[in-house]
Amino acid sequence: MNKLLVALAVATTFVGSLAHADEARPDNELSFNAAAVSDYRYRGISQTRLNPALQGGADYVNNPTGLYASAWASTISWTKDSGGSGGVELDLSAGKRGQLGSDIGYDVGGLVYVYADNGLKDIIGLADANTQEVYGQLSYGPAYIKYSQAVSNLFGIANSKNSSYVDVGANIGLADGWTANLHAGYQNVKNSDASSYADWKVGLTRDFGFVTGALAVIGTNADKQAYASPANGKFLGKTALQLTVSKTF
Repeated sequence: MNKLLVALAVATTFVGSLAHADEARPDNELSFNAAAVSDYRYRGISQTRLNPALQGGADYVNNPTGLYASAWASTISWTKDSGGSGGVELDLSAGKRGQLGSDIGYDVGGLVYVYADNGLKDIIGLADANTQEVYGQLSYGPAYIKYSQAVSNLFGIANSKNSSYVDVGANIGLADGWTANLHAGYQNVKNSDASSYADWKVGLTRDFGFVTGALAVIGTNADKQAYASPANGKFLGKTALQLTVSKTF
C-alpha cells in the first residue's frame, strides 16, 4: 500500500481452513507501524540523498468487504534539494482487496503522494511534486505483478502525466522465519526517456518478535545525470545496501 511495504513484507502461513481464518478475524482492523531505514529508496531512487529516514503510518481494513485505507509518512530531502521546501512525504491510499477464485488475489486502488508546500511548481522546468496514481495488482502465492499509472505529473517532472510503473516480485518464505524479497520494476516517465529506468531489489526479512528487520541490495540503471542530487551531485540510484528496522502495533 505504500512505498516500503514490499521491503517490510513477511509471508504468513495460517493453520486450518481459509474459512476458519476469516471467521477468526474481526470485521474491522486498525494497525500502526513505525520504521527507521538507512536510506529511503522509492522505485530504486533515494528520497533522502542516500541518508537515513524515519517513517510511520496507520492502516485500516474492513475484512468482510476487503476495503482498506492507509496513511503513511516519511522524512525526505529531495524537494528541498531541488530548490523547493518541505521535509516530509505523506502518502494517502484507499482501495479494495479480494480473491479471483481460490488462487489469485487482487488489489485495486488509488494513492496520493503529498509534499506540503513543496514549491517546485515555481521553479522553471519543474512541476508540483504532489502526485496521484491509480494501481492494480494480481498475486499468485508469494508472487505478484502490479501496474501503477500517474493521473497527474509525476514527482515534479513537467509534462509527465500518464507515466507508469510496472512492479514484479515475490516474497518467498524460507526456513527459520526468514523471507526472501525479490523485486524488479520499470519506471516509464512520459515524454522523458532520460528519466525512465529499471530498478531491482534482492533482500531478506525476518520478524524477531520485538521488531522486524529487513536487509536488501537495491540498484537501478537510471541515468546518472538525470538522477544526480542537486545538493551534492551524488547518484541517487546507485547500487547500495539498505537496512530497515520496523514495528507493527
